[in-house]
Amino acid sequence: MKRLANKIAIVTGASRVNGIGTAICRELAQEGADVFFTHWSRYDRQMEYFIGDDSEWSQHLMKEIRSVGVRCESMELDLSKPDAPRILLDVVHEKLGSPSILVNNATHSVDVDFRSMNAEILDAHYSVNVRGTCLLSVEFARQIEGKHGGRIINMVSGQDKSPEPGNLAYVSTKGAVSTFTKSVALELARLKITVNAVDPGPTDSGWMSNELKEALLPHFPTGRIGEPRDAAKLIAFLASDEAEWITGQIIHSDGGFW
Repeated sequence: MKRLANKIAIVTGASRVNGIGTAICRELAQEGADVFFTHWSRYDRQMEYFIGDDSEWSQHLMKEIRSVGVRCESMELDLSKPDAPRILLDVVHEKLGSPSILVNNATHSVDVDFRSMNAEILDAHYSVNVRGTCLLSVEFARQIEGKHGGRIINMVSGQDKSPEPGNLAYVSTKGAVSTFTKSVALELARLKITVNAVDPGPTDSGWMSNELKEALLPHFPTGRIGEPRDAAKLIAFLASDEAEWITGQIIHSDGGFW
């Protein structure tokens, strides 16, 4: 019996072929979970690392996930919209049933220092990273309260581990996610819903140049740069019954990056 058999998982932000979201979907499916993922390719097309056309990627990923013997559905969704959490959960219930796993992987990130910070940039980060994550988490918990327990796993970026100058809007909003994780975990513990956050460290998910890889490599004592599957394997564990005693934690699964 696979450890996530008969579970339904939501994964936000699986828009890219080499992304962490895609790796999470694959790992959860391999463990037996039915998967519903969101994608928002409009955001990825604005990134410098975006190459080619991933417009059909969601269909390819759904087909791949289904090939391992589980159900899979997806939708394009702008998580910056206030009603996105309700819309998403309504569709998941309609297509697959009541979910018990939520992975808040979708993020908005644009490098910005004190000279370029403005209200528009900060609001764009807040609406996805903070409001989207918080509202989706609490709506998920409200809908499964009294039915079954669950797992909420948030993605963070080590902002509580060391300063990240030049990335002010992103680290500010991800810091809020860490604080939210610790507090909401206590509220939801009695409902048998665990809440944890994962910091995967610098991960080669398609955005790193060769120059950046060379610069980062000496900071990994394990001798290699993180890969999307590294984070996905930990998330699959946190989503399982084996992790029922772990909650309110910020886990730095970064290969010892310093």
